[in-house]
Amino acid sequence: MLPQPSLRRTLSSLEYFAFGFGSMVGVGWVVLIDDWLARGGPAGGMLAFLLGGLALLPTALTYGRMAREMPDAGAEVAYTEGVFPEVLSYATGWVMVLAYFIVCPWEAVAIGNLLARALPAVNQLPLYSVGGKAIYLPRLLAGLALVALIGTLNYRGMQLSSRLQKTATFGMLLLFLGFTTLGLAKGQALNLRPLFAHPGVAGAGLSVLLMLQVMPYFMTGFESVVKGSEEAEAGFDPRGFGRAMVSALLAGSLFYVLVILVVAYIAPWKGLVAGKFGTEQAFERAFGSHFIAQLILFAALLSLLKVFNAMFVAATRLLYALGRRGLIHPAMGTVHPRFQTPGGAVLLLAGLTAAVSFLGDAALLPITDVGSLAVGLGWLATSLAALRHLKRAPQPDPAGLALAALSAVVSLALIAMKALPSVPGSFTHTEWTAFGVWVALGALLWTGWRRPSERKSN
Repeated sequence: MLPQPSLRRTLSSLEYFAFGFGSMVGVGWVVLIDDWLARGGPAGGMLAFLLGGLALLPTALTYGRMAREMPDAGAEVAYTEGVFPEVLSYATGWVMVLAYFIVCPWEAVAIGNLLARALPAVNQLPLYSVGGKAIYLPRLLAGLALVALIGTLNYRGMQLSSRLQKTATFGMLLLFLGFTTLGLAKGQALNLRPLFAHPGVAGAGLSVLLMLQVMPYFMTGFESVVKGSEEAEAGFDPRGFGRAMVSALLAGSLFYVLVILVVAYIAPWKGLVAGKFGTEQAFERAFGSHFIAQLILFAALLSLLKVFNAMFVAATRLLYALGRRGLIHPAMGTVHPRFQTPGGAVLLLAGLTAAVSFLGDAALLPITDVGSLAVGLGWLATSLAALRHLKRAPQPDPAGLALAALSAVVSLALIAMKALPSVPGSFTHTEWTAFGVWVALGALLWTGWRRPSERKSN
């Protein structure tokens, strides 16, 4: 039997940062800014993202250590196998696939929303409705075209995918720097009042809590770096995985803090919430310029491209790792002989993304919240696996143990905020149903497709 081709090794430190940061920052900063301010107010939102970034540093460092020792596309699957039962290793990988996958159809739908903000004429030719919201043909076609673009690039090679990632990431950051500078020069501190969305000391705490609940979804992605750890260029220092994740995490946290600050700074934020204004509309009102609004929408388009691409890469690498181990259909674990990409996983994910995007944002909005719980479970499993590995290591590592323990505590807290019904803003029946469907599908794959004789040692 001929040996399986391996994934092509082309990624550098800069590209790992682009994937880590690109996975975290999508279009929420444009389309959901009114929701963030309604939940937490300026101070509540900024504190939540600042505290979230700092609290997740132990998780980023723990992932970095594990990737340094086990550069495996399976990441959480690789870290947990051997220290936990195989079914738990599979379950960890499966929920992380959900965390990455659910972002893909959401971005396919979001491009229609962005186009409608710039070109209202695309809101024509309604086809059907889901959840009371019409699905328009031009918006649907735009989403499907985007899926085809991302799928094709990733099928034909990581070099094409990483080139798109770098261009979109640094192009967006350059535009962001420009309009943020303008906003800080134009606004005034009086617009930030009241600092919190809810009054009093208890209200301040509630404001931060309500934002902390959604923070994991928007901070998810720094750990996607390790899904590409098998594709590092020759001579790459394995410590670079951890550095890329820490840099991406801190940059993402600072990005969100600055977005909330500058939007609330340029106009009274209560008015923005009442009028359900997005970031670009807030700038257009403050500057009286339609051009700056279009510039922000273009930055959002670049942001959408990079987060879609990065999440697509992460999800396909996890599917590839699960298939390679025989935990799902082995076709997912094959590498294209010419392009050296996980072709089967790419085709499957592109097909699923296209299919789910037909539901529109009315159906996808509540489902995306499930990603916060899924990624929290993945972070927790990795932290506990790291503790087991470190305790078995021949040389003691008190700092590593402390970081992994802190990471586990933070992950548990984030899970509790979504899972405990007594916590304001926790999961409703809709979110639990969506999560249950994904778990049931995973169980079906485990019992139906798993072939022990095909399982590989790696």
